[in-house]
Amino acid sequence: MKRTGYRLKTMARKNARSSFDELIGILGKWLCFEELFDETRQSIFTAETTFWMFLAQVFAADGACREVLRKYQAWRALTGKKEISPNTGGYCQARARLPLCDMRTVHERLVDRINEESPLQPWCGHPVIVVDGSSVSMPDTPENQERYPQPSSQKQGCGFPVMRIVVYFALSSGIILDVAKSALNVGEAALSRSLWDMLKSGDVLLTDRGFCSYADIYYLGSRNVDCVMRSHQRRSIGVKKVKQMSSSDRLVHWCKTKCCPKWLSKAQWNALPDILLLREIKVTVATPGFRTQNVTVVTTLLDHKQFPEEAFAELYRRRWLAELFLRDIKIAMNMDVLRCKTPDMVDKELYMHLIAYNLVRALMLQAAAKKQRAPLRLSFKGTVATVRQWAPLMASASLFEPLYQQMLDAMLNAIAGDPVPERPDRAEPRARKRRPKNYQLLTKPRREFRECPHRSKYVKA
Repeated sequence: MKRTGYRLKTMARKNARSSFDELIGILGKWLCFEELFDETRQSIFTAETTFWMFLAQVFAADGACREVLRKYQAWRALTGKKEISPNTGGYCQARARLPLCDMRTVHERLVDRINEESPLQPWCGHPVIVVDGSSVSMPDTPENQERYPQPSSQKQGCGFPVMRIVVYFALSSGIILDVAKSALNVGEAALSRSLWDMLKSGDVLLTDRGFCSYADIYYLGSRNVDCVMRSHQRRSIGVKKVKQMSSSDRLVHWCKTKCCPKWLSKAQWNALPDILLLREIKVTVATPGFRTQNVTVVTTLLDHKQFPEEAFAELYRRRWLAELFLRDIKIAMNMDVLRCKTPDMVDKELYMHLIAYNLVRALMLQAAAKKQRAPLRLSFKGTVATVRQWAPLMASASLFEPLYQQMLDAMLNAIAGDPVPERPDRAEPRARKRRPKNYQLLTKPRREFRECPHRSKYVKA
């Protein structure tokens, strides 16, 4: 009996080698830390250990520092290591020591690795990058308010700091290629321009009308980057027809206006050509329950034989996937409200969410290739749930290669075996059925606010 207990204890300690960083068993092959996170001092929380704890915290449903620290404490107890303080201060200080530039490098290497394993699927011979913007909030602290101020419409003490983000997605796979961030006073179009250096010759940039302008189209074309954009509703003056190829497809000249954009100098604006040759395509968007909408799409892809107008209708229809990608990372991975209380840590938390999101997409691509399915037909939230449940078991099986491979195949089969139904024109109102609790709204700073306990009994005269 003693011998059996000894064997079980020994096996538990061997299998606990990666238990605290259990995600390594599934996601470790995608990440490269070579020449990163250099440390000269001895520490309980090494840089690589802290990175995996931070990643586990982002993947967790709760996302609290205490939860991941308790997991680390349990692992140290199981492996016979010295006990550490249950206070989260040491772990939080270790997170603060992680260099943001190294986290960016990890993200860039991850994107390159995914593209090597699963190259972008071209549209008409061109890789398509879709861009969209959003915002995330964070705790109300003086440091966060200074870098990411709350909207001016909110009273002091009643709002939350807000960060504006613009994200470049690969349309065929959904991976995040790059992100730009700023305070709310910087527009999405300006943030998008800061990401142009990552675009490659031959790429196609797919955007909505908020990113469509004369200068943007010209500068993208000078980089040999084509664009497909919804025309802004105010762009009706200065358009001259050149050639009508069908009732909904024509070549036009866009004439440069006299008004110079604020982000360009007068000399830069005068250096632009007076006209741009573009292609205008009218796309009909039919949504059940709504009036049929006609949308004008402008593009620099002028060859109507290589790029038929039907292809543009389907391509612009897929632009809505960018909204779904943002929903995945903000709602399924809880990035809608960041948790850190300083702007430097908020930036690191943002990049950790990007890394976690792309790791999930990498698994989806791997599962889709194994089962010959379209990657975007797989459930993102279902993949996150699968990783959360499979990771602890695969950590214990990490020493046994046959069993590990068997569990990995079973996990990929589970991800690919539950595809999302194809619902291209699904329309669901953005409304809540469940009523919120009857709490008063905070209209003053909390230290000045006085709650009325019997407010429901008062009737307005």
